Amino acid sequence: MATPTMNRTHEERRVLAGTLVGTTIEWYDFFIYAQAAAVVFGGLFFAPLGETGAQIASWASLGISFLFRPLGAIVAGHLGDKIGRKKMLVMTLIMMGLATSLIGVLPSHAQIGIGAPILLVLLRIIQGFSAGGEWGGAALMSVEHAPANKRGLFGAYPQIGVPIGMILATGTMYALTSNLTEAQFLDWGWRVPFLFSIVLIFVGYLIRRSVEESPVFLELQQRKSESAAPLSILFKNNSREVWLTALIFISNNAAGYLLIAFFVSYVTKATDMPRPTALLITTLSSFGWLIFTMYGGWLSDRIGRVRTFQIGYVAIALWSVPMWFLIDSGDSLQFFVALFVLTIGLGLSYGPQSALYAEMFPADVRYSGVSIGYALGAILGGAFAPLIAQFLLDNTGKSWSIGVYVLVITLISLGAVSVVKETRGAPLDRKAGESA
Repeated sequence: MATPTMNRTHEERRVLAGTLVGTTIEWYDFFIYAQAAAVVFGGLFFAPLGETGAQIASWASLGISFLFRPLGAIVAGHLGDKIGRKKMLVMTLIMMGLATSLIGVLPSHAQIGIGAPILLVLLRIIQGFSAGGEWGGAALMSVEHAPANKRGLFGAYPQIGVPIGMILATGTMYALTSNLTEAQFLDWGWRVPFLFSIVLIFVGYLIRRSVEESPVFLELQQRKSESAAPLSILFKNNSREVWLTALIFISNNAAGYLLIAFFVSYVTKATDMPRPTALLITTLSSFGWLIFTMYGGWLSDRIGRVRTFQIGYVAIALWSVPMWFLIDSGDSLQFFVALFVLTIGLGLSYGPQSALYAEMFPADVRYSGVSIGYALGAILGGAFAPLIAQFLLDNTGKSWSIGVYVLVITLISLGAVSVVKETRGAPLDRKAGESA
């Protein structure tokens, strides 16, 4: 009698490891680009546009990939609902890794002219396409393998891949900028994190291959209940849920991308804080994001997904403007406090997301629903958040105006999650058209 329990526990651990490691690698790749866009790509790939224009173009190249996330979500979601979560997770991981590694060998504008930014944007688009299908598969693998009373906790594992990926990305950039001269870093040092992705992809591929397919998907196959056209059924029966998932995500995604990409660039220019110091502080503050994301998943199993989200978004709303006065001080400790407190709300509004979204959709359209909703939320939220922040800063001269922007979209997300009926404990094996 003990063996099945032991086997199940072992398989759960493999699933959690597979979703965590794979998502970490995916987001390491994604965030390395964000960090490079903040400090490198403007001068190397968009120099003819001038300093301000080059930075704006660099931020735009960061955001353009989000426009292709829905396409990746549609393709991966459709195939994930048809052929399984596991196969799509392996495919998206390899696609992201190849695109990232190729960025590491791209020649600059000074070397090949206009071809350099074109190739950079093309590879960034491939990254966006891959990321569009990655999150939904990882989230569903973790939640669909979870005991009913631990879906929030299990679902938090792919979520913490985001802060861990950010820690790896910013930590790598910190190590390089601390040990190389500015000329060395701009010449070749920035390429190292992109090339390192090759090793990470190999490790992630081996781990993900060992994970069993989602039991919910296998049950659907056994019952021959998968849809012949999941997308048409999704938008016929669950379009409301798709848009709600998008609106729920926009605040977390926008605030998260400011933390990932904008703050380091801003504080080094506005307060003359050394870049290695800003990167180190951002890396350390990201541990708060990790901790509170895990806590948010655990908490949602106890007080509910909606309530946990609400607490997180109230925290972001209250902190979105005051944090800028600490950032503008130029003091390292105050900069750390500003970022760390922000991660409390980020974690509490990110940890429950996998479980909430999985429980909102029927099994046969779930991959498509959560992936497309997530991708749309990323476009409306984080895609151009650094670009919008730069625009507000240039036109108002007041950093706190960026906080007002974050406050407004946080109120939208808070309103969206507040109209969702609590999902904790909803059956995961229901089909499209069936109520939760």
